[in-house]
Amino acid sequence: MLFTGDPFLWASGFAYSWRPIFPRRIPDLEMANPRPKIAKPPTLAEQSDRHRLYELSVQNPQAEITFIDAAFRALRRRRARLLREDFCGTAAVSCEWARLRPTNRAIGVDLDAEVLAWARAHNLGRLPPDAAARVELIQSDVRKVRAEPPDAIVAMNFSYWLFKERKQLKAYFRRVREALAEGGILFLDAYGGYDSYREITEERELDGFTYIWDQAKFEPISNGLICHIHFSFPDGSRLEKAFSYDWRLWSLPEIRELLQEAGFRQVTVYWQGFDEDGEPDGVFVPVGEGDADAGWICYLSAEK
Repeated sequence: MLFTGDPFLWASGFAYSWRPIFPRRIPDLEMANPRPKIAKPPTLAEQSDRHRLYELSVQNPQAEITFIDAAFRALRRRRARLLREDFCGTAAVSCEWARLRPTNRAIGVDLDAEVLAWARAHNLGRLPPDAAARVELIQSDVRKVRAEPPDAIVAMNFSYWLFKERKQLKAYFRRVREALAEGGILFLDAYGGYDSYREITEERELDGFTYIWDQAKFEPISNGLICHIHFSFPDGSRLEKAFSYDWRLWSLPEIRELLQEAGFRQVTVYWQGFDEDGEPDGVFVPVGEGDADAGWICYLSAEK
């Protein structure tokens, strides 16, 4: 039984009637005053930076610059000073080139304004001021860019494979040859092996995340290739299709023939060796023949 009134008045004799008084209906407090929703903390995928993950997963600017610097000197008996990085993305290679020696300068070219802004904020911003001043980033189609003739032009991470027709790739190679300084050299990379013709997914555990290479579609008549890069994290979150590529899988004979047709006088393929455990050792040397591996990566140089 419920009685209303001040209990102190009740105790002093000023009581209400003994008749029970049922209280009026009290609105649902939770409806009237809903509890604030507690925001879920962001997942690791939501906190991640796809460009930084890309650099950590697939790039090694120091190794690339070491190779380019040594190969150019071996071919020309002098050091390259001005390097142009086509499809430069985050400009990691350009920045590493400027960091290598105070006489080095770099030009990075990319069509994507967003990634160039990222490069300026995160990579150029980390360079010493004198080195940053020796890096120029240009938003342009690599086939149309106008810049000072460089000693070396690099197109790495298979970026030139976006040219899917022979006439397109040949036109790019011809334009590069025209843009190079006298005695200049173009450096490329390529990959292949019998796994490159398969639709496969490969994962690699890295520090704090998993890199996932997804070769989603291969079409054998055109050699068309659709690939994606995904990232997964220990909390179960994923960054799906952080990067996607619509390429043609170019073979080494095709690349070499197109370079020669574009006017390059000498094309060299550099193959990497293996350590005592049978793993790639990261040392690339000039070769005339390669190995029939499931998957391989090589460098090429094309001399003007």
